[in-house]
Amino acid sequence: MKRKNFDKIVTAVGFGLTVFLLVAAGLLNWGASFASESVSSQLENQNISFPPAIGMPAETRSKLAKWAEKPVTTGEMARDYSDLFIWEHMKAASIAVMGKPATYSEVSNAYLALTRSGSKDAAQIQKLSDLRDTLFMGNTLRGMLLEAYAFGTMGVIAGYGAVAALVGGLVMLLLSIAGLVHIRRTPDSATI
Repeated sequence: MKRKNFDKIVTAVGFGLTVFLLVAAGLLNWGASFASESVSSQLENQNISFPPAIGMPAETRSKLAKWAEKPVTTGEMARDYSDLFIWEHMKAASIAVMGKPATYSEVSNAYLALTRSGSKDAAQIQKLSDLRDTLFMGNTLRGMLLEAYAFGTMGVIAGYGAVAALVGGLVMLLLSIAGLVHIRRTPDSATI
C-alpha cells in the first residue's frame, strides 16, 4: 500500500474523530447546562433555605454552617439539607417517641398494630400518628432533594465530559492537520 494512501485514510479518520468529539463536547455541555439550570430553577421554586447556624442540628452544625441562611439552589446544597438537616430532625423525632431512630415503615407498623389491637392509649396513638406523618413528609422531601442532587451530579459529570471531549477534539484536530502536512511531505514512491 502506498504511504500517501494510508496517511490519507488515517487523516480522514482523524478529522472524523475531531467532528465526533466536538459534537459530543457541545451536546455534553448542553446537557450540563440543562441539568444545572433545571436543578437550580426547581430548587428556587421550592423556596427552601437553611436556618441560621444556631438553628441547625448540633450533630451536623459544623458541616452545615457554610450554608447558614442561604437558599437551597444546588444539588450539593440539596443533599446536605436532606442528609444533614432533615434526616437529623427525623432521627430526633423518632427517638423522642420510639426511643431509637426509626423509619417510616417501623413507625407505621407500630401505629397500625396499636390501633388494630383496640388500644385505649390515645396519647401514644396520637404520638405515633404525628411521628408517622412527620417521617412520611420528611422522606418525601428528602427523596425530592436527593433526586435534585442526583441530577445536579449528572450535570457536573456531563460538564467534565464536555471539557474532556473538547480537549480531545482539539488534539485530534491538531493531529489531523499534522497528518495533512505529512501527506504533502511524503514522496509518492513511499510504501508501507
